[in-house]
Amino acid sequence: METFGRANEALQLNAKMVVLSRAPDVFLQKAHHLAKNPAVSFWKGDVRDFAFPEGEFSHVIHAGTTSSHPVPPLEMLDTIIQGTRRTLDFAVACGAKKFLLTSSGAVYGKQPAQLSHVPEEYCGGPDTQNPDSAYGEGKRVAELLCSIYTKEHGLEAKIARCFAFVGPLLPVDAHFAVGNFIRDAVEKTAICVKGDGSPVRSYLYAADLTVWLWTLLFKGSPGCAYNVGSDKEVSLSSLARTVTEVLCPKSEIIYGVQPASGNPSSSANRYVPSTNCAKTAHQLDAWISLEEGLTRTGKWMGHAPAV
Repeated sequence: METFGRANEALQLNAKMVVLSRAPDVFLQKAHHLAKNPAVSFWKGDVRDFAFPEGEFSHVIHAGTTSSHPVPPLEMLDTIIQGTRRTLDFAVACGAKKFLLTSSGAVYGKQPAQLSHVPEEYCGGPDTQNPDSAYGEGKRVAELLCSIYTKEHGLEAKIARCFAFVGPLLPVDAHFAVGNFIRDAVEKTAICVKGDGSPVRSYLYAADLTVWLWTLLFKGSPGCAYNVGSDKEVSLSSLARTVTEVLCPKSEIIYGVQPASGNPSSSANRYVPSTNCAKTAHQLDAWISLEEGLTRTGKWMGHAPAV
């Protein structure tokens, strides 16, 4: 919404955005500047059964879901699947041609340790015997629905398989390791790594993320899925050290499980995308480094990073 508002003003697009929200008043209390933007209006409703706003719309972005574990698996599954179906029906009804689904790298299931970067053609999947797979399996069905609507209705549905990110607005009290590390550094407390630090992740900065999503909405191939993220891998242990170096060099790092000696990378839990498809087709990249992303996020939180 913020990048839309900025582009709309700077490029004089004269575009308008309607945002679906279950509680617009609550949201706007946290974002007063958006409430003042005449190009942005809000439509109250639940993504699973919202009444369709009147008028024609050229583009639809479906990002209404949650990955938070306190949400019961059945509720999460219903929200993802019913919400996607309802949003697709709206796109068809309002005459929209371009549709973007924010999916997830969770659709691949557990990434094999020997696979350094998971590509779009990898055919893995979540464990259907584990209720915690509701998010990933729901996203798989959501992607299938997009493919069906592309074939049956001519809707140009594009799929963004999102991985991990860092930047302003990232929760600092949830299950996002980088957000929790930044919180600890800003508060000048010990950085807590819950495990042994061996899991491997990668982080795309929020500004780059928005460029990727807008590009895929406008220029992505209909019916195609693209990994969205950085391909520059980092272990959580290395991430914790980088956070301390950038934001609070004196912070202590505490591990929930003592790191094993040697190099555990061969058996580490990995969640790192191959981004060759997006890079080759649309010249997308991780332009902002992890260190710069941490610096910017720290500044946004009111913290003066280390010099």
